[in-house]
Amino acid sequence: MSRKEFDASRMRRLKRYAARYGLTILTDDKIKALGNPGGHAIRDDESFKVIYGNVPKPFSASLDDIESWLEANTAPEE
Repeated sequence: MSRKEFDASRMRRLKRYAARYGLTILTDDKIKALGNPGGHAIRDDESFKVIYGNVPKPFSASLDDIESWLEANTAPEE
C-alpha cells in the first residue's frame, strides 16, 4: 500500500483540491457509537453554509463520499 492511499494523505489531497474551488472539508472528530471517528462535510467558503454531508445528520459523509462529490461537482466545464 502506498502512502497516497492512507486516509490522512487522501484528506490532505482532497482539502487542497477543494480549496481551489472555494470549499472547505470539515471533519467531526467526536467518536461515534461504534468507536469510529466522525464523518465529514463540505462548506462553501463564501457563504459558510454546509453544502454536502449534512443530510440525514451532520457530518454524515464518508471520505469516499466526499471524494465522489468533489469529482462530480467541480469538474471543469468543456
